[in-house]
Amino acid sequence: MPEFEFDTEGVVKKFMFLNRKAPYGTIYALEVLETVLISAAFDQDTCLAFIDDGVYQIMKGVDNSETNAMKNFSKTYRALDGYDVERLYVEKESMEARGLTEDDLIVDVEVLSAADLAALIAEQDVIISG
Repeated sequence: MPEFEFDTEGVVKKFMFLNRKAPYGTIYALEVLETVLISAAFDQDTCLAFIDDGVYQIMKGVDNSETNAMKNFSKTYRALDGYDVERLYVEKESMEARGLTEDDLIVDVEVLSAADLAALIAEQDVIISG
């Protein structure tokens, strides 16, 4: 049986993380953030999109003191730039449905319509939704 060797060094995949859940009450938001940091550490082309209640993950003034379950990790989104994760997107319709504007967010984002975001998602190699 022949042996195959795969040269995967230098292979860069386009990873998109879709953040759909509120920041606290479940572990989903924190786990997605940790996975983003890991993929960026391995030099993958990584971006994030905030959809549905996921827009609350990057909202200014998030207070999780009521949950006492986990430390407030929302400020970590500001550190993503240091990991070369510079492409952050928010679905316009999700933001508007929750009465939010770009001024309400702790990081700079590109606001995309649902249709534009769907087109961007279609260009990705790997999509992880949480």
